[in-house]
Amino acid sequence: MSNKVTIQNGKLQVPNHVTIPFIEGDGIGRDISEPAQSIVNAAVEAAYSKERSIEWKEVLAGEKAHKKTGEWLPAQTIDTFKEHIVGIKGPLTTPVGGGIRSLNVALRQELDLYVCLRPIRWFKGVPSPVKYPSTVDMHIFRENTEDIYAGIEFMTGTPEAEKFKALMKENFGLDAVRFPDTTSFGIKPISKEGSKRLVRAAIDYAVKHDLPSVTLVHKGNIMKFTEGAFKNWGYEVAEKEFNKQTFTWRQYEKIASEQGAEIAKEKVKEARKEGKIIVKDVITDAFLQESLLRPYDHSVIATMNLNGDYISDQLAAMVGGIGISPGANINYDSGFAIFEATHGTAPTIAGTGQANPSSLILSAALMLEYMGWNEAAEHIYDALEHTFSKRKVTADLFTLMEGATLLSTKEFTNEVVKNMH
Repeated sequence: MSNKVTIQNGKLQVPNHVTIPFIEGDGIGRDISEPAQSIVNAAVEAAYSKERSIEWKEVLAGEKAHKKTGEWLPAQTIDTFKEHIVGIKGPLTTPVGGGIRSLNVALRQELDLYVCLRPIRWFKGVPSPVKYPSTVDMHIFRENTEDIYAGIEFMTGTPEAEKFKALMKENFGLDAVRFPDTTSFGIKPISKEGSKRLVRAAIDYAVKHDLPSVTLVHKGNIMKFTEGAFKNWGYEVAEKEFNKQTFTWRQYEKIASEQGAEIAKEKVKEARKEGKIIVKDVITDAFLQESLLRPYDHSVIATMNLNGDYISDQLAAMVGGIGISPGANINYDSGFAIFEATHGTAPTIAGTGQANPSSLILSAALMLEYMGWNEAAEHIYDALEHTFSKRKVTADLFTLMEGATLLSTKEFTNEVVKNMH
């Protein structure tokens, strides 16, 4: 019997005893991968006894791969992730002077992992800079293959920049470029297909998880044909593909202009009573403010790459920091998914026992949910919350907590396992 995750009729098929490939990671990746695996193993056993289990299969990427194979991202690693569908990784360093701009981006683009999913929630006991962190419960769908991740840039003074400048001058004029002789250029591709599949995945996620709203975050007031188009394409998906399950802000505005604001407000109330998802849009800078002042107004966030980068880190800071925030890179069409620690390699503390494994642990819990092993994921959430509420934490959170007990990475791992009920 196969021990690999497969896809049948568009649905994930997970055997009870499954093999999951993992990349250990660079820097503190060596410190957090084993603790995360041991906690997942304990959660799976607590939830299912011996009926289910995970066998961890290491694949190479980053510095470890370069030392052993001479390559930063061996083809075999990509092939293994494709073969096993679901995998997990620690943080990877960006090669200096190599042909790969980012190993993380390379993995996402090679497997077309178009959704970067970042659920943001607060755990009781974790210090937060906001007054009511318990009201922060958002799920970010960040487009993962376009926008700045396309990597189309031309440095000033290079032949490529001169060609691009000549192309602009010949076809569009250079009036908008204030200092053309010293300007670098970047291109921001936003496609209809890429935008629609991202928003489609976000709305489908909201439907399946019974979440109240989807917010399209964009800067379409300035970038009308890229970010503005993203917003319009997103509304098209909601109104044409999920018309029975959603009510959009665009529909509200149309009703308000034709029949009056009061009738439009009543339509919103009716939609909410019927359990419909409210799909709305907010300008990026306004959203960053709203997420601090009224986080309870937003549930699922759908946005492009650069906006999603800013939003993910701000929301993570609101619930304790990026060190306890999970992340996933998913293609909801092919099923391919790689779950990852959302922080960097932190080489200065590698091997010191100071690393916080929580981001990778929570990403693994997200992986378990994706596999349908929800009971095991709940064991992890419960054990972490018990540990945080007892103020037993690693160095990053210790400095922010009064009366906390400082634990090493290993001690923290043991404490989480001990608190697993």
